[in-house]
Amino acid sequence: MLEHGYIQIYTGDGKGKTTAALGLALRALGHGWKVLVIQFTKGDSATTYGEVFSASNFLPNLEVKQFGMDRVVYSHNVSIDDYKESKKGWECAKEAISSGEYQLVILDEINICIAMNMLKVSDVKDVLMNKPENLEVVLTGRYAHPELKAMAHLVTEMKPIKHYFDSGVMARQGIEY
Repeated sequence: MLEHGYIQIYTGDGKGKTTAALGLALRALGHGWKVLVIQFTKGDSATTYGEVFSASNFLPNLEVKQFGMDRVVYSHNVSIDDYKESKKGWECAKEAISSGEYQLVILDEINICIAMNMLKVSDVKDVLMNKPENLEVVLTGRYAHPELKAMAHLVTEMKPIKHYFDSGVMARQGIEY
């Protein structure tokens, strides 16, 4: 296991933030780690995310917990229920981070929640500054807050060059969800 865990951020407008975090989770699982993915702004819809299915059926050391409505959250459609879900997700995250049960915790789309003022950056910073020494934490989502980027040990920005969405191709099962 890790002697020193770092804070990583995957952000930017390009595809691949969650995918990169899940790739890291798969690598950690291969070394016997216990991994928790907390998905903010993502509800368990009719088109269930493949990682949720995989975790519950094939990967016993991977837990995926979703806190979100059954729709994509944009600034124009944020509801009180979105705020409630993000708060529930954050409570789960705080408990998991301090528990000592996991070696890797992924806070998927938490950057969006902070950018939309559903969570306070000061609260997130406080928890990250006080995380267990051997815990790796990954934050994903667009619009990573500058204060979080400053405290992180690794920040990767995904930059779109070309994307099939631009030609009308919608999210595909097994690739985007």
